[in-house]
Amino acid sequence: MLTLITGAVQDRSARGIAAAVSRLITSGHLAAGARLPTVRVVAGSLGVSPTTVSEAWRNLILAGAIQTRGRSGTFVSGPLPPRARLRYAQLSGARVDLPQDLSTGVPDPLLLPDLTPALRRIGDGRWAGSYLDAPVLPELEALLRERWPYPPERLTVVDGAMDALDRVAGAVLRFGDHVLVENPAFPPLLDLLQAVGATVVGVPMDSAGIVPDALRQAIRDYRAVALFLQPRAHNPTGTSMDASRAALLANVLLDAPHLLVVEDDHAGGIATAPPVSIGRYLPERTVHVAGFSKSHGPDLRLAAVGGPAHVLDALADRRLLGPGWSSRLLQGVLLDLLTDPQAVARVAAARDAYAARRSALLDALHQREVVATAADGINLWMAVPDQQNAMVALAAHGVAAAPGAPFCVTPLGGDHLRVTVGLVAGGYDELADVLAVATVPNTLRIRRRTP
Repeated sequence: MLTLITGAVQDRSARGIAAAVSRLITSGHLAAGARLPTVRVVAGSLGVSPTTVSEAWRNLILAGAIQTRGRSGTFVSGPLPPRARLRYAQLSGARVDLPQDLSTGVPDPLLLPDLTPALRRIGDGRWAGSYLDAPVLPELEALLRERWPYPPERLTVVDGAMDALDRVAGAVLRFGDHVLVENPAFPPLLDLLQAVGATVVGVPMDSAGIVPDALRQAIRDYRAVALFLQPRAHNPTGTSMDASRAALLANVLLDAPHLLVVEDDHAGGIATAPPVSIGRYLPERTVHVAGFSKSHGPDLRLAAVGGPAHVLDALADRRLLGPGWSSRLLQGVLLDLLTDPQAVARVAAARDAYAARRSALLDALHQREVVATAADGINLWMAVPDQQNAMVALAAHGVAAAPGAPFCVTPLGGDHLRVTVGLVAGGYDELADVLAVATVPNTLRIRRRTP
């Protein structure tokens, strides 16, 4: 096995060693359950320091490729079902057949604009196009550029925000790269970064987004390749970054000229906060993703991506080897929705409705001394003494919420639940009573039931 590993390593950096071992595992040359040589033995054979091999092993452990078993050694991870490893699977596993499912993180279908008029208006086939047409409808690109929070060098349309993040990650990240994210962060993003073998570093947040001093420290501690963040209606906390915080973060990022900023503005038109972007200050280093699923409909499967040419060109070139472009028929629907007065009014009404729902439930919870935040978007982030006990307590009252642990890169110092408040159209006092039960320690609930 030692000969197999040393023969596969061409780049003797930590990243190169990790990549070589990862390829051996993926190809089956290193079987599940196989015991790896010790760090010192591998280091001696490669002529590198044990620290270099230790870092490579650490990256492989974070990616789930290998695991340590104390004094027994380090082994290739067993053949776990891929879905069982995903943070996203932990969220979907929380969804059970309960009368009020607030675990989903999806918009209220009743608040989405009606697609029927738009489909009827483009139904004559004008948008059918050909293989030779531009990947983005010129009228849609012009409109998106007018609305972009900074002038992007390139702009394209892909199949949703997660598709955008996936394609950007594929264009700029390599196995073992350090990536900075908000803590907490969106679980599918964390799954995506793990899938490409990135080493994820969580950066603390406050009520205005990423803490500048914490970002500065993370930049000093790690040579990170990228920073992923949600500038508005952060999922799960609802935090929105303002222009002042964006300017502070941009100033901190001047110390890391190699670092790319990737912004996922997933809430789009239903966000209460105005659009904001670090790209206003660092346009040559910022990729901004504008999502339309929450505001106009998840099944549109469309998001716009704008940013520097070296990233967007690589993304577009790679996409030519796959789907090539996003459906121009759907782009035509989106263009219609963004310009039709009734559809625009419908999105504005949804934004106001979500704000009213957040405010009503937050007020009811605060009256019951429940610690929760929901400044923007469709989610509410609620502190609880114990995540599992809280979910069981809610289920007993017919309510499902999402566990907080899958959102956490590192522990936050307390458990949380994410509640999709955007789906709550009334009964705020009754729901607040139920949610307040989840904030009572399990021992106290038992004691109160005892005569």
